[in-house]
Amino acid sequence: MNTKTSFLCLFAAVLSMQVIAQNKGGTPPEVSPMPMKAQMTEIWEPEVEVVVPAKKLGDAPSDAIILFDGTNLDQWTSQKDNSKPAPWKIVDNNHMEVVPGSGGISTKMKFGDCQIHLEFSAPDVVEGESQGRGNSGLFLQNRYELQILDSYNNRTYRNGQAASIYKDEAPLVNAMKSPLEWNTYDIIYTAPRFKEDGRLDAKARITVLHNGVLVQNNTVINGITYYIGLHNYPSAHGDDVISLQDHGNKTQFRNIWLRKL
Repeated sequence: MNTKTSFLCLFAAVLSMQVIAQNKGGTPPEVSPMPMKAQMTEIWEPEVEVVVPAKKLGDAPSDAIILFDGTNLDQWTSQKDNSKPAPWKIVDNNHMEVVPGSGGISTKMKFGDCQIHLEFSAPDVVEGESQGRGNSGLFLQNRYELQILDSYNNRTYRNGQAASIYKDEAPLVNAMKSPLEWNTYDIIYTAPRFKEDGRLDAKARITVLHNGVLVQNNTVINGITYYIGLHNYPSAHGDDVISLQDHGNKTQFRNIWLRKL
């Protein structure tokens, strides 16, 4: 903000205070003490931070945390024992594949509000049906599951198909590609808020684009994901890891990055 604008704003504030002091009854003055000028509503500082976008849509911008670029699993650990490396397989220095029975994997870093980009593909060989086909899941704060499933020509319960908040909210539409194609999730996640005494203040929310199609629109997440029972928030928590599920299928992942919000 320049000196002239600062002076105008200060002058307007002083005049307003004088009018308020003189007008104790609370009735607005008939004539404004000072006409508004365009500069009074211009905010110059602090300047908006510059982030360099990727040249290719879907690639990571300059301020992203790269969680998986195809070459290694250094940002991940075994979900069974976080002192051990992630047990999934790297394929062709391009993507990772679930090793069925090895257990899920979790990030080493913990996160709250964030933007996530993730690409996934169903197993190359189509096997099973309903929940037994290309099943995995992305767990935000290690609690709230965005379902990953091969929902291409594969009927299942609507709040359990791809892009559902599992056993909670169904996606607006089914935007799944065929098993030999890659799918994208672009996620905006707002973590739940808790009061100082641990009571819930605001539920988590999520917006999801599946292959560029809006499928969750600022959706309320009703609590921790349970296979059986109603979802709820049993206790307060802070930032936590992001997890990918081993559900017994050779689901594949690539190009995973995150921006803290």
